[in-house]
Amino acid sequence: MINKVKAAVSGLVGSLSNKHSALPGPVAPPEKEPPRAVTAKPQPPCRPGFLKLSPEEFQKSGDHNGRTVLSPKTPGELQWGTGYAEVINAGKSQHNEDQACCEFVVVEERDNKWNNNCSELRTEESFNSDLQRSNKVSDMLCFYYWGLFDGHAGYGCALTSSRLLHLHICDQLRDLVYILQQPTVAAPLCLCNATAAENASCTPTHEKTEPPLETTIRFHTEKQVFPESLVIGALENAFKQMDEQIEGERTSQNIEGGCCALAAVCLMGKLFVANAGDSRAIIIRQGKTISMSQEFTPETERQRLQFLATLKPELLGNEFTCLEFPRRIQQKELGKRMLYRDHTMTGWSYKAIEEENMKFPLIYGEGKKARVMATIGVTRGFGDHDLKVYNSNIYIKPFLSCVPGVKVYDLAGCEHGADDVMVMGTDGLWDVITDREVADIVQRVFASHGTDHPNRYNLAAQELVLRTRGVRKESGWRLVNGKMASLDDISVFVIPLIGYGS
Repeated sequence: MINKVKAAVSGLVGSLSNKHSALPGPVAPPEKEPPRAVTAKPQPPCRPGFLKLSPEEFQKSGDHNGRTVLSPKTPGELQWGTGYAEVINAGKSQHNEDQACCEFVVVEERDNKWNNNCSELRTEESFNSDLQRSNKVSDMLCFYYWGLFDGHAGYGCALTSSRLLHLHICDQLRDLVYILQQPTVAAPLCLCNATAAENASCTPTHEKTEPPLETTIRFHTEKQVFPESLVIGALENAFKQMDEQIEGERTSQNIEGGCCALAAVCLMGKLFVANAGDSRAIIIRQGKTISMSQEFTPETERQRLQFLATLKPELLGNEFTCLEFPRRIQQKELGKRMLYRDHTMTGWSYKAIEEENMKFPLIYGEGKKARVMATIGVTRGFGDHDLKVYNSNIYIKPFLSCVPGVKVYDLAGCEHGADDVMVMGTDGLWDVITDREVADIVQRVFASHGTDHPNRYNLAAQELVLRTRGVRKESGWRLVNGKMASLDDISVFVIPLIGYGS
């Protein structure tokens, strides 16, 4: 088997194929799951509803040679006047595997029946109207939401996630409505199975009282947890719920492949940016850039992957080694001392090479070509539950995590101008452009279109996509400097930070 892996990898590393794609070959279903008599039809490909494409426009958007840049037709179509643009890849997959979502979500407090309904389709106007008519303001809260989903091995997982992730976030927040309306007050240690009014009666007051003398020595202070941490936990659990739903419905709903997920939530005057994969977000404020996400790739997560392989070597199928070497070890080098590192090390050391070290490395390649088990180039996201090492029964999913990294930005605590924005993009954008270049392009667009221009944020998103898509030439798609342009699907949000509270 290992020779087949070698052959497949040699072709993979020398190509310009999608960094997420698995090696060629059929992916067999898990042996533990019996075959189903009826297989659901795949979900039809589509683009985000807010683009409002006609059938002819949708057909044209799938032209890999023309690569038409799409953007909302009406200025201000999205929340806060958010800008958006996208373009299909240069032929690496049949359809655009990116998906996007932008929503205003109303969270109603869970009643004592613990139902799971979320009012995600409410408008901001109807929500404000309800608050004006209702004396029970504590029963509801709302959040703004943006999501980008970069699919691989099919568009099904990204499409499903774009339709459902914000509902899982809503569900996770329903038990926290009363608590989140007091962002500076520590959360109760125990949450009652009750409504907000009843929770108030069982919430510790944290008033300072003197304990009885005989219990003073045994008294343990309570660790205080504030609402910001609860929102982070809600996002983390929502991502896990989303992945569990995809796993449970992947056959009945024909959800193929996997996807990276990047989501931003505006709540309590803060931006919570949750990322699982290699999409990225940055804030541009007063011309300076602030990173709002962490990339999760085989290289950035090397130690986590190696640690898991060390704890559970059976996951390697007796075909891989959890150690890293600067290159593949040759048979003639047995017994020699060579550079290596394991999950405990950030530096390098020397060890005597043993027969066990001749196996294929858990992480192969470097940079954009690094792969887990010679198969996949991302380590976090949704889906991929049936993904195996090429021509084997070794599953990749145990090494892939759906848990996001979450960063928080104090939106209400900073002053923002019309040129201050957050840029969210799939890796098709960031593969060929730096944070600084993104900021410069956005600033040039804004300088050419004043603060009163109704479409300036859409124009900024369009320009970012155009610059990274490049121009089609005989040698392929090229940037203005002649270098290779992005051949991947590209999706970009440009979110005005001044939109908060306006």
